[in-house]
Amino acid sequence: MSLIQLTDVSKVYTMGEVEVHALRDVNLSIEQGEYVALLGPSGSGKSTLMNTLGCLDRPTEGSYRLDGNEVVGMTRDARARIRNQQIGFVFQNFNLLARTSALENVELPLLYGPFRSQRKRRAVAEEMLRLVGLEDRMDHHPGQLSGGQQQRVAIARALSSQPSILMGDEPTGNLDTKTSREVIALFQRFNEERGLTVILVTHDLAVARHARRNIVLRDGAVVCDTRDPEEAAAAVRHMQTL
Repeated sequence: MSLIQLTDVSKVYTMGEVEVHALRDVNLSIEQGEYVALLGPSGSGKSTLMNTLGCLDRPTEGSYRLDGNEVVGMTRDARARIRNQQIGFVFQNFNLLARTSALENVELPLLYGPFRSQRKRRAVAEEMLRLVGLEDRMDHHPGQLSGGQQQRVAIARALSSQPSILMGDEPTGNLDTKTSREVIALFQRFNEERGLTVILVTHDLAVARHARRNIVLRDGAVVCDTRDPEEAAAAVRHMQTL
């Protein structure tokens, strides 16, 4: 059984009298431990697909089974529980709380999960920050950290609840090339060493090359699903010429 199984998934947004088809009959399966990059131009549907996979939004039509459980019919609260238990998110803009320390930012998701004492939450957060190389920055606030360090805090926070899936929405979008490579190396490390399923949205072919599978979208449909990064790059370049 696949960890993720989408069957004939469509998403339609209604804007006044206009219908926007963000996803069109997507069929997709992702196995536990895969490292997948979602590629495509702006408006291709990759962020909508990410939101669907991350249980942030529900399809208009079709089926989404996550670890064997049908997500489409779940209540908002049920989807929130799945997100907290199984999915960690990393965003382009870090989304850290400015007035709290790195340690407190990482502890935050643990407040909404199964009961843990303050001491246990602190121990987990400290371990996660050590894993991303920030053991000497635990008491620093986001404003005292570089962009790369802030993204490391965000990754530590995403990992704090021990999810089975790590999702990144343009996680290197605000970083320079060197720092981007360092952050992507962390995703790769946790995929290889911990068996985490990693799913990244990116427009950067250099980032996508680190994934073992590239899925290219156009106009809400999957137009290329390959383990050959050159094939994915060719598909992206072809769209750019249309």
